[in-house]
Amino acid sequence: MLNDDYTPMEFVIRVLQQFFQHDLETATLIMLKIHHEGRGVCGVYTRDVAATKVELVLAAARRDQHPLQCLMESA
Repeated sequence: MLNDDYTPMEFVIRVLQQFFQHDLETATLIMLKIHHEGRGVCGVYTRDVAATKVELVLAAARRDQHPLQCLMESA
């Protein structure tokens, strides 16, 4: 996930919990990494699973009108 100046931190935490199954503490740590470093890793998945998760996150962000960006990178 990439940092932006508009998406609320609470939304990022909720997305990390809902789509990546992180507990509150881990989701908060990942959110803070994204906030301070500009990007953070949500998890490591097969290509198909990662692509699906990216689409789910982007759809949730659009639905709630946030500019949050999530992308998939090859290892």
